Amino acid sequence: MGNQQKLGFWILTSLVIGNMVGSGIFMLPRTLAEAASPAGVIAAWVLTGLGVLFVSFVFGNLGKRKPELQGGPQIYAKELFKKGSKASTLTGFMATWGYWIGNLAGNIAIITTFASYLSTFFPILTSQAELITIGNFTLKVGNALTFIVCTIVLWGTHFIIHKGIEGAGKINLAATAAKVTGFFIFIIIGLAAFEASNLTPFIADKTTEVGETVGLIGQINAAAVATLWAFIGVESAVVFSSRAKKQSDVKRATVVGLMITLAIYIGISTLVMGLLPQEVLVTSEKPLIDAIETVLGPIGGKLLAALGLISLIGSTIGWTMLSAEVPSAAAKQGIFIPRFMKENKKGIPAFSLLLTNALGQLFIFSTISNSISEAFNFIIYIATLSYLVPYVIAAAFQVKLVITGETYEIGNGRLKDGIIGGLATFYAVYVLFAGTSDLKTFILGILLLVSGLAFYGFMKQKDPQSTSSDNSILEENAS
Repeated sequence: MGNQQKLGFWILTSLVIGNMVGSGIFMLPRTLAEAASPAGVIAAWVLTGLGVLFVSFVFGNLGKRKPELQGGPQIYAKELFKKGSKASTLTGFMATWGYWIGNLAGNIAIITTFASYLSTFFPILTSQAELITIGNFTLKVGNALTFIVCTIVLWGTHFIIHKGIEGAGKINLAATAAKVTGFFIFIIIGLAAFEASNLTPFIADKTTEVGETVGLIGQINAAAVATLWAFIGVESAVVFSSRAKKQSDVKRATVVGLMITLAIYIGISTLVMGLLPQEVLVTSEKPLIDAIETVLGPIGGKLLAALGLISLIGSTIGWTMLSAEVPSAAAKQGIFIPRFMKENKKGIPAFSLLLTNALGQLFIFSTISNSISEAFNFIIYIATLSYLVPYVIAAAFQVKLVITGETYEIGNGRLKDGIIGGLATFYAVYVLFAGTSDLKTFILGILLLVSGLAFYGFMKQKDPQSTSSDNSILEENAS
């Protein structure tokens, strides 16, 4: 693959930001307001930002010490066991499987959200008029049009990426630049109507639905779980490390992308809390739009909806790229189905991209039926475990390197990396269990990972040197 198909620092950074700042930011202010007082919300953002920063340092350090392990945090799973062992291959396969399914399902959730925001300008997308009835099934006009829109977005994105990863990356960069600029303008404009009195009481107990009183620490704990979901995607630059122009850009893009995203999240959360009274915020169906309308009126809501569409297009491109890259990179490392290594002349993982989007198309059928939609939402819910497992794996692998001394010279940053790895492991495990505290969710999340065993038979053990040789041939053919 020629240098023209490599990704530079700013494109990598845009992937990090774009994949984190998606649809979630539009509803997070309400979710956090329900869970915590203003003090608890801000403290949760700082705590989560610090925890994710430790995780990002782990990604950067492992990229430097183990540059041959490229393709995402799930790749490190195979390194936790003896090289070449069945345990090594199986663990890597299952981690990749869960992470891949979680990614492609999450991407379809973003696409369906795009259709929802589009209905602001085209209300017919929510029409309940009956289009066709077959037996007990009735297809409504709004559902049919939403299905068509989602399908066009999915395969339009597929075509863009298939034409070249650098071109797709540049579009993602433009979309990310637009939404970052838009959000910062939103913050600046909102300051004009900011009411500090809306933040009072700054520290206050919260009462749950069953009447239990939750203090500040409990609020931070609950809000911290919600805020972590907003940072899913921080590993994006790591996933594309094999396509980076310079490996040093991977760590820089991860940290810079994280800092910009954290500034946006804290700024918008604080601003919305200052624009809307607490009793209004906790019941708002569209908190950001309601907040900006207090300053600009209805036109502000339209502008923010347009910003949401731009944000979601960028996120769709980024997550589609990532979803296809994950199994492809894992196959090159010998821990996923070899067929996924297939690339076209431009170095795009063509088979992986096609199968990922074909499965995504099946998920899009969730838009035509409420019962199918509920099943899809359930898959998204239990897939959260799949996102968090690779974070734990990466942090644990850094701790392993520190303990064994592999890649370290005497006293060469070993203590510092050990502390960072330990803190990252503690944080990742804490959120993993806090986010799946419901036993049913935890068990079903495990079952999602184990379901990959049904496809493990397609695996063929490959000698690492053979895999490396195959990759060289692919690159020569691509160029």
